[in-house]
Amino acid sequence: MLCIADARTGRLVELPSAHRHLLRICVHLPVIDNGIGAVHLRVLLLGDVLARTAELHSLQALTVLTAPDLPQEQVQALDRVMAVLGIHPPATVRAHDPSETPSAAADVHVLTHGADQQDSVGGVRIDVGQVGTAPPDEGGPGSPDAAVPEGTDPLAVRMLLLGHAYRTPVMVTGAALVEARRTLRHWRQLVADWAQEPSRPIPADLLRQAHAALADDLGVPAVLDMLRSVEKDANVPAGAKFETFAHLDRVLGLDLAREVGHQHQETP
Repeated sequence: MLCIADARTGRLVELPSAHRHLLRICVHLPVIDNGIGAVHLRVLLLGDVLARTAELHSLQALTVLTAPDLPQEQVQALDRVMAVLGIHPPATVRAHDPSETPSAAADVHVLTHGADQQDSVGGVRIDVGQVGTAPPDEGGPGSPDAAVPEGTDPLAVRMLLLGHAYRTPVMVTGAALVEARRTLRHWRQLVADWAQEPSRPIPADLLRQAHAALADDLGVPAVLDMLRSVEKDANVPAGAKFETFAHLDRVLGLDLAREVGHQHQETP
């Protein structure tokens, strides 16, 4: 069972309703004035994580992206951003007037917090918290467009945003990006090392804990905390650690198995 808190009531709602096996998601992209910024990335990312979580719970997800009518260069930039952040492309992209009422056909509407759209439509409303970026003199990327700095691992931005509850405002700083990149490198190397050990099943209690966290209003930060604990738990075999990280990466989308098979061979 997957439950999401409706931003209009604060109550958890089971998705999808009426015992269906298709979850229809509508992601509403904010107006793009000065290029694609971190807040746009976060709305897209939340829709992606919701779809991935639904699929982990044996549901089929259909995502529709509605966006302002964009010039071709911004459409291409949007495609590139989704690709580098590991965001699965939506089934449909539609242009819309930001003031119009969202389509009532969706089970879930994903919007930025404070978006001025009517609440009379059906479906659950998810409000995604704002994202700020620290200026360069405070160690930040300097502008929303620099939230995915060129030449660095863009999935560090994904990890940074996933580390916060989706309603919580986030400040992107240089220090936070450095820490996210460090953790990604560390986990990928560990996963590559664990992959060389005999496979072991994921401990049932860990699997229940992770799935329960995701089903309870997309508790991704709790899943990341769980992985940090698993990493250090001497009672979990290496092969089980590998399977746990690989399984949950289906939702996280952090490419944690990237280094498998690329370990440096020691010279005899």
